[in-house]
Amino acid sequence: MSTRSIRSLLANDPDVGAGNVLTSRIALGIGLDEPALTFDTPVDGRAAREALTLREADRAVRARAAALHALGVGRRDVVVVYVSAAADQVLSFLALTRLGAIPALLNPGVEGERAARYIARLGAAGILTDPAHRAELAEYDPAAPVLADAADLGAAAPDAAPAPYRHHADDPIAITHSSGTTGMPKAVVHSHASLYASIRHRAALPRPQGIDRVLSVLPAAHAATLIALNLALSFDSQLHLISQQTGPAVPAAIERWRPQSVFGFATTWADLARQDLSARDLSSVGLWWNTGDCAHEAHIRRLIAQGSRETVTREGRVRLPGSVFVDGLGSTEMGHSHFHITHAPGTEKYGRCVGRPHTFVDCEVVGPDGEPLGPGEVGELATASPTLAPGYWNDSVTTYRTRLRGRFLTGDLMYRDEEGYYYHVDRLVDSVDLGGGRRLYTAMSEERVLADVPGVQDCTVVAVKDGDRVVTDVLLLLAAGADPAVDRTEEVVAALDEHTAATVRSVLVVDDADIPLGPTGKVRKVLLRERHLGALNLAAGAR
Repeated sequence: MSTRSIRSLLANDPDVGAGNVLTSRIALGIGLDEPALTFDTPVDGRAAREALTLREADRAVRARAAALHALGVGRRDVVVVYVSAAADQVLSFLALTRLGAIPALLNPGVEGERAARYIARLGAAGILTDPAHRAELAEYDPAAPVLADAADLGAAAPDAAPAPYRHHADDPIAITHSSGTTGMPKAVVHSHASLYASIRHRAALPRPQGIDRVLSVLPAAHAATLIALNLALSFDSQLHLISQQTGPAVPAAIERWRPQSVFGFATTWADLARQDLSARDLSSVGLWWNTGDCAHEAHIRRLIAQGSRETVTREGRVRLPGSVFVDGLGSTEMGHSHFHITHAPGTEKYGRCVGRPHTFVDCEVVGPDGEPLGPGEVGELATASPTLAPGYWNDSVTTYRTRLRGRFLTGDLMYRDEEGYYYHVDRLVDSVDLGGGRRLYTAMSEERVLADVPGVQDCTVVAVKDGDRVVTDVLLLLAAGADPAVDRTEEVVAALDEHTAATVRSVLVVDDADIPLGPTGKVRKVLLRERHLGALNLAAGAR
């Protein structure tokens, strides 16, 4: 049976969804001894980076389901998974959904105190940890017991696992969380149908290039990883999941495993762009696939100069230098990127263009009054899609506050052009009102600085109100070899629009340690603004 037949059988089965793809694949009985999942840590005695076949992955999941069942975990129990290893996140998710429980995947970068408060809000039945995160929680009360170390669950007898739970389309099958850059992470619940909707859509399209061998550099606790996992299982792809999103582990994994595609977030591309990629062998990569925040042009251009891509010419299929970068815009709540645009060597549609909406998306840009805006007008994105999360767990107030006429208000400020392309200018919480109908957009300002100022590898714009005026500090992370003593103020100001440029107070060269990041790698701009406001208040008090 062809791989197209596998994905068609799954996509056309109304009972298949994000909670039972593995058991549905096993039931087909096709390709059970082919390599499927690879992890960067050992699994049940199997060495790190040694692929599990579908049959072996199913055995590992059934063993964990048996252990959890023996611990009393059952249907609708919320069980938090707070671990570092991608293997423990993914296999725990699969085991818990097999039981009909609701895995709440918690990013390992969330520190113990916030993690405990978050878990308590969930009303969890229990927690799966590893030694490091058990220690993180030791001083706090998460109002839920630690059930076991996730890695130990594989020692149970697989045949003791109960029969797989039968999911309904509306069943909750996972709780993931927002980035937490503005405070406590928001708990987002995903349904059996919503988290599989984009895969069902893709199954009707031609098989994309690069899907046969995918490296996931996505945070393992994120909804995007669950989509990548089920996409790979549905498309009979090999998927390698690693537990780190930045640093030398990423290019090392590419060189060692030779993926055709790499899936990740903007923070990974920014980090890769800062490394000397000319010294690495990234030739196998034909596609970089981004979700979450859209990526910066400066980072995209460095990546598509690497790798190689297959194309059709008069001479037949040939492989050309340079790769393809698929960008878009998504969030935990959106369940999948709602836009898409493809960049390759020679393409020029940048300026934070996220492309056009997927066909399964119905969106509009709305003003403060909730009414739709026309082309060129900046407003908030309101979007509807079968991929949307049903809401926030134990938080109906926030769920309904973010709904407008059946659409989800994403908090993203955007506009569309006459051709139907959408552009992302900022997050609503990060933009600043300059008066007179003008706003300062921090993300768009960062885009312009990165594109126009040589020697800058990353940039963060912090704008705060100082009485009746707005002041802006531009924080620069420099490329290797760039002189930190050079005053780049004139170049930075020239890159900005005139209203933003008029607010610039300082242009500062900083180190990585000076930029606070959330658990998914996003800059915590709220915390940065608090710091800069504190500095303003100290200065005012000294006068």
